[in-house]
Amino acid sequence: MKMLLKRHWPLLGLGALLLVVAFYLAKSGKDLAKTTALLKDMASGEGLKLKDMHYRQDDPEEKVKWVLDAEEVQFSEDKKTIQFHDFELKVDAEGKPGFRLSGKRGKYVKDANTIELWGDLRGFYGDNYRVLTEHLLIGNDMGSLSTEETVEIWGPFFSVKGRGLYADLTNETIKIMSSVTTTLKGNLNSHEQ
Repeated sequence: MKMLLKRHWPLLGLGALLLVVAFYLAKSGKDLAKTTALLKDMASGEGLKLKDMHYRQDDPEEKVKWVLDAEEVQFSEDKKTIQFHDFELKVDAEGKPGFRLSGKRGKYVKDANTIELWGDLRGFYGDNYRVLTEHLLIGNDMGSLSTEETVEIWGPFFSVKGRGLYADLTNETIKIMSSVTTTLKGNLNSHEQ
């Protein structure tokens, strides 16, 4: 038996090596099939579709930086439009409080430098302000927010509900366009002490 093993051990070693190579080829074949399906989707004009995406816009020359986390993202074929679902968007402007928004779906158009968001939008500006609405358009290099939908805003000493919104984040001004109801809370001068 020892003589048989001694004589054929190179063949056994070669057989084991072939099994390992076959295993890795089979595994890479599955990856190749996934890659082929992805390339087929891109060639069909649908663009690239990804799951659990983290996208960062961080240009050193821009004073505004933003991060988008989404469960599903689809890039257009020319990569100038990004559609996303179940997202959280974080925007930080140099020298200003940042804001966060979460919602159901959105679209970023690179050429227009706009982001349009829909569906159960919940936003936070700095640590003190909250906003709820169903639609928002973010434009002017992330410097403005607008909508024609119903909006609710809460701050440390007030709440506002109305229809339509325009916010200039650069100058930190907000306008509610119509049907405005405002509620003031607590001592308005207490924040100055």
